[in-house]
Amino acid sequence: MNKTKITIIGGSNSAHTLIPLLSNRGHIINLLTQNPDKWSNQIEMQYTLPDNSIKSVVEGNISLISSDPSKVIPESTIIILSLPVSKYREVLHRIAPYISNDSNVYIGTIYGQGGFNWMVEEIKTKFNLNKINYFAVGLIPWITRTLEYGKIGLNYGAKAVNVVALSDKNKFDYLQNLILDDLCFNYFGKGKFVLSDNFLSLTLSVDNQIIHLSRLYSMFLKNGGEWKEKEQVPLFYKDYDDLSAEMLKMLDDDYTLLRSAVIEKFDSHSFKYMLNYLDLEQLSYNSSNENIKISFVNSETLGQIPTPVILDKNSNWVFDKSHRFFTDDLFYGLVIAKWIATELNIKVKTIDEIINWAQRVVGDTILVGDELLTDNEHSKSPYKYGTPSEYGFSSISDIRG
Repeated sequence: MNKTKITIIGGSNSAHTLIPLLSNRGHIINLLTQNPDKWSNQIEMQYTLPDNSIKSVVEGNISLISSDPSKVIPESTIIILSLPVSKYREVLHRIAPYISNDSNVYIGTIYGQGGFNWMVEEIKTKFNLNKINYFAVGLIPWITRTLEYGKIGLNYGAKAVNVVALSDKNKFDYLQNLILDDLCFNYFGKGKFVLSDNFLSLTLSVDNQIIHLSRLYSMFLKNGGEWKEKEQVPLFYKDYDDLSAEMLKMLDDDYTLLRSAVIEKFDSHSFKYMLNYLDLEQLSYNSSNENIKISFVNSETLGQIPTPVILDKNSNWVFDKSHRFFTDDLFYGLVIAKWIATELNIKVKTIDEIINWAQRVVGDTILVGDELLTDNEHSKSPYKYGTPSEYGFSSISDIRG
């Protein structure tokens, strides 16, 4: 059992699982959060079965809780971001001045969408952080919810296989023993990590960024995306329909065009884990699902997840444009895919269609027709957009890492 000082950043559902699992394995846990007064030093994870009965409980301790990075970052060997993707860059720049440059530090995220390697390389250069190593997990290793914020989390089980990308692939075995097995395998007995050859495979593997926006857009096409009563709003997965499944497939097909072109362009590299939706679902859950709709409707863990809606000025229930389904999956999902498509001169009709709809919802202009705006037109919104050119990349070859 390894005893390492780990700082968790953020208070997401996943943080309520990370803290008990890692603390239970003997690690020293610090927490950086905007809401330190809302957190208990003891966190409980309830391993919950599909019938909502509790299979087991894991308790974990937080040694230090703070909103001040200078108090929790400097002595950390491992730093894990448990935040919405759209917050990664902002937070990395905030903590960078306090990261130790005297010994190796591992910075990671348990959800690797959106070019995490670009973000960390950005602060490495800006702050001359020569001792940083970094990693990103392809998909969140478990299904989690929060029962009581800052105290109790629910965990509905782990994936069968987890994928991770590392800045230094030679450190995979070391990191597996140091922390990766403790994230999942040592408790659940499954979810062993396998190594992706590159971070681009995670960026172009398709999960949240195509699932969420295609579902919301399909609801809009079906009934205008507004409801008089909250009870009329479909559940996000349990009420998944044929139109949503077809829209997801069309979006996935656009991504397949990009994946195929990347594989052809970089034919000396392995993209074993850069997968389409159903292949990724089958790998992650060891499932035999061959039908997109059924994979959601019959899910034992996703059934009660609601559609993110808020009341508008006319007292209608409408999509919450501040939700991560937009801030993450639009700005750090489809917009990145569109940039890659532009660089590869590939037409992506469904990506364009959904971005054009989503930008109207959020009140932004990302595309004009099918043309992506240049990043300097968004200069008043630092860190909002995840396009590679935000990091100074000017060609597809720059983003391969």
